[in-house]
Amino acid sequence: MDTRVSVPPCDACDVVTVPTRQGLEAVDILRRGAGEGVGPVLHDDGCGTLGFLVPPGTAAAWDVPGSTCTETDGRGLSVVPAPEPPVEGSDWLLPPGEADLATDPTVLRAALGEAARLIRAADSCR
Repeated sequence: MDTRVSVPPCDACDVVTVPTRQGLEAVDILRRGAGEGVGPVLHDDGCGTLGFLVPPGTAAAWDVPGSTCTETDGRGLSVVPAPEPPVEGSDWLLPPGEADLATDPTVLRAALGEAARLIRAADSCR
């Protein structure tokens, strides 16, 4: 199942930012699904966070604890899937393959929840 969604050409996608460990787990979860499960993903140079590109408007209803969703719609951070990272001090973990695809926020929400549960379970075994 392809969990990326087609978004109209836009000046800016919203960006869901999560801690790197949770984000990497979520990327693995999404990539294990059938089809291409994750759209472009940014990481910061300090490797503290990952940013998932999601369709514009996602920020209005985003409520996942431990993450933020930034509405960019042309103000400040301009995120347009392109070969070059859109934000200084970042790089692509998963570069855009097609400019009109982003990660489905509903599927991302589920993957982030599963990732958080896996991390809690792994940490409790120490």
